[in-house]
Amino acid sequence: MRWHVAAGAGVVVIAPCAANVVGFFDDQKVADACLVQLYRHTNAAEAAANNDGAEYGVGVIFLMHCFLLLLPPILALVWRCVYGIVGHKTVNFGQAPSMQTLSWPAHSRITSVQLLAQFGTDNGLSLDQCLQGTGLSVLALANPQQEANASQELQLIANLLEGLSDQPALGLAAGQRYRLSHYGIWGYALLSSGSLREALDLGLRYLDLTFAFSRIELHVEADRAFLQLDAQVLPKALHDFVLLRDCAAIALIQRELTGQESPFAAVELCLPIPEAQERVLYCEALGCEPRFARPHNRIELDQRLLDLPLAGANAATAQLCEAQCRQLLQSYRSRGGLAAQVRELLLSRPGRVLDMPQLAARLNIGERTLRRRLAAEQVSFRQLLDESRQALAEELLAVEGMPLEAIAQRLGYGELSNFIHAFKRWKGMPPRRYRQQRSVG
Repeated sequence: MRWHVAAGAGVVVIAPCAANVVGFFDDQKVADACLVQLYRHTNAAEAAANNDGAEYGVGVIFLMHCFLLLLPPILALVWRCVYGIVGHKTVNFGQAPSMQTLSWPAHSRITSVQLLAQFGTDNGLSLDQCLQGTGLSVLALANPQQEANASQELQLIANLLEGLSDQPALGLAAGQRYRLSHYGIWGYALLSSGSLREALDLGLRYLDLTFAFSRIELHVEADRAFLQLDAQVLPKALHDFVLLRDCAAIALIQRELTGQESPFAAVELCLPIPEAQERVLYCEALGCEPRFARPHNRIELDQRLLDLPLAGANAATAQLCEAQCRQLLQSYRSRGGLAAQVRELLLSRPGRVLDMPQLAARLNIGERTLRRRLAAEQVSFRQLLDESRQALAEELLAVEGMPLEAIAQRLGYGELSNFIHAFKRWKGMPPRRYRQQRSVG
């Protein structure tokens, strides 16, 4: 048998093997990444065989690729299980249950992860280095509809600290990338507020729509107003980065809202006093030199700016944006309950779609209880299944050469026509045209 024939047939062979790969890995994203690479290498092997007539060499190379592709994820999983992040055994954000006691939404937009990954690559790291241990693939990073959880973002931060350990005050530089436009409807709500005081009030009410890990509270003392930040819930290895990132992001937001280069009256930090050269970085990011070694992390606001009208003030727009913020926050919070668990289960075994009785059994609750609790979170099983299929479809269509039949099978559709019909409902176009447009774009 010719090796290029075998390689070409690999596209067909790999599809049934998907379940084995997915079942082997605890992390669905790792499994997906492996499958994607297997498809790509299969296509490359076929092309090479057709071009130069290699028969046996291509087959050997293909098998070696398969082995080498599977080895790193295995080693990464072992490392993560033993050492957690940044080599600290006491810190392991790869386990989602450890984060359930924290107040952050279970899932949020991937924008912050994208910004941090871009920051890492701009400073010399590869995407693989940035995403190591996060469970996020490059394809997921490129999908604007993708969600990321706190564990994944904190793991990425840990990777940045490890890879860029020679750079001081790393969080300040990262925080200066968080512009108002990156926050979606929350950012537009602030821009349309009547004054900085109104923007602060609205922004803190919907703080869960931001990317801040610090707990931020407004304190008023006589004629002085402070934003107090608390990031003590985070491990020490990540605390300073997150605190400085959030401070720099607040400074940038203030600058965009007011047009003032120095938006703060004063800044106090509980961090030790840095070297003189490093203090320059603080001044550039925050607009003033902080007072270090203080008991609290707090930002004193400039009273003169609080009640000045903002350039983009529009009461009607602000009201509309706030309504959308309210709806989005409710959606995030609902997904942090049982709906999030169901969604994860649906994404964990593509090609073997779970029905309601199977899901109920996996969650150790009755079917009626499952339906009732999902309804209480204002979501249905059908809706969650549809969302999961759509997210996977968009990711798999980005894989060049992956047949539509294989994608349909992976998503649990018995017939290709059913998948095409569903995709038209999602995107308003057939999957083949979507793939073509995405490739051109």
